Amino acid sequence: MLFFGLTFSYAQSNGESIKHQNLLDSLKQVYFQSKEKNLELLVSVLKEDPNPDSMIKYGQILLDKSLKDSDDLMTFQAFLHLGNGYVFKGELSQGLENYFESMKYAEKAEYEEGRGKLFIAIANTYSQSQNSQNAAIYYGRSIEILRNGNDSLGLASAIFNAGDEYLSMGKLDSALLYTKEAQVIFGKVNYPIGEAYCFGNLGMIYAKNGDNAVAEVSINKAIAILEEYNEYYPISSYLEFMSSIYLENGDQARALNYAERSLDLATHYGIKDQISQSNLTLSKIYEQSGNTPRAFEYYKNHITYRDSVNNVAAVQKMANLRTDYEVSQKQIEVDLLEKGSLIKDLQTKRQQFIIYGVLLLLALVALLAFVVYRRYCYEKETKQIIEREKNRSEELLLNILPAETAEELKENGAVKAKRIESATVIFTDFKSFSAIAEHISPEQLVKSIDYYFKEFDRISTKFNLEKIKTIGDSYMCAGGLPKENQTHATDVILAAIEMMAFVNQEVDNGLTHFEMRIGIHTGPIVAGIVGIKKWQYDIWGDTVNIASRMESNSVPGKINLSQTTYDIIKDQFECEYRGTIDIKNRGIWKMYFLIEG
Repeated sequence: MLFFGLTFSYAQSNGESIKHQNLLDSLKQVYFQSKEKNLELLVSVLKEDPNPDSMIKYGQILLDKSLKDSDDLMTFQAFLHLGNGYVFKGELSQGLENYFESMKYAEKAEYEEGRGKLFIAIANTYSQSQNSQNAAIYYGRSIEILRNGNDSLGLASAIFNAGDEYLSMGKLDSALLYTKEAQVIFGKVNYPIGEAYCFGNLGMIYAKNGDNAVAEVSINKAIAILEEYNEYYPISSYLEFMSSIYLENGDQARALNYAERSLDLATHYGIKDQISQSNLTLSKIYEQSGNTPRAFEYYKNHITYRDSVNNVAAVQKMANLRTDYEVSQKQIEVDLLEKGSLIKDLQTKRQQFIIYGVLLLLALVALLAFVVYRRYCYEKETKQIIEREKNRSEELLLNILPAETAEELKENGAVKAKRIESATVIFTDFKSFSAIAEHISPEQLVKSIDYYFKEFDRISTKFNLEKIKTIGDSYMCAGGLPKENQTHATDVILAAIEMMAFVNQEVDNGLTHFEMRIGIHTGPIVAGIVGIKKWQYDIWGDTVNIASRMESNSVPGKINLSQTTYDIIKDQFECEYRGTIDIKNRGIWKMYFLIEG
């Protein structure tokens, strides 16, 4: 992922390096020598200093001072820069935790532009951990906010990063649209680094579409610009990508040259994820040339660095962070309700004591009987109201959460992320959706999508699948959760067959007909609930990303299965082998088309 912008852009040209360091030293000196500590000056230090240890050091100083002064905007800045520092060091979980803390203060200060910046930072972090689904969601939130503001550079950064994420997911049409839009905005605000990133990513898109000559020209333009600004992370990544192009074309010498340059840059600047990827590419080069010992050596290095950035415990912790943050928003409401209930109970008891005292003083048994009777009627009516509201709340909760998850939320006030060892995930996607959407009215588009997705909901319920979410024209659901079962792979296959049959039918009444592709994969996932204003049951992990890649590498009218799913259902359904796909950081995967009878 080659994200950049509001949280990670600290480049300067070679000719400006000395001036920049002098400016930074002056800012620090002025801040520490002044009696009145100017927090704005400290924020300037954080923005100018690209060293992650400095970000953490000065971010903590800013945090302590801003909390003492009850300055919400400065506290927002402090947590933001602390998050940047930890993410730069590869400590993604701790970085994400600081971003979510920063979000609380941005919301408290009603700082919409700050929320937009944080959504980009959070999306970037999820992208680094290979969680493309969450990354795409948060990029979408940042773009929605920044389109309504005046920060053109921030908007272009968010749009570029969203396009880069779609590139990682294999959605090349969307990636191309977003990247070109970002390039136009970067050009208008005269931001060469942004244009360079766009040249680089356009090159990768062209390469994935098979146009290697145009791809090489575009990537070389990107590298030429980025070298002027000492932007080493993207240069390292683009060099590694060029190596892959030459290796694919059989030019091992040039592939080796580009891969070694990429690894040297990444090692010198401590870019862990790029060190991992460059080692993997070098392993493939030496394996192809027959040098097995060297290939194995580089592959071991790749595994070491990959696991240091993206291990299962980190993914679990990051999933819990998102769940804890967003569920905590609902927990505040629950606490307030409980507080109100306690006050009401105390008031009721006080009234009882007063009534009993008056009754004892007057010794009026008839009045006591009357009060007891009225109390009985009141409690009976109150219980009926509470019961009706409770039933209504439970019905609403069950409409958005699985029954087991809703029960845990009611009992504990929160839901822990749960690891499920085996589930089957299905993604659907309509062919050329973006192109079709440009030529029909919004009303017709929404009506058509609603027509298909309502039927998908019915089919999912029929086969005991859990609907997860819809992202644009993509529909995602899964079998085997929230309770694990032994039939989830078969259930998903049967649902996919019905969905495909439904889409292939002719439509009328002014609806638009689409062609659809489907991807399916089986494996472990982490599940929990998220949401600020409305809860949402969601899942994370490599299984989700691989299922998405199965869909993006399918073809219209076909159901594409991974090797894992095929091994489970091969005795029940007829399939045909259709080739392999190289999934970044996950190796080679075999794929099969389901043959529908």
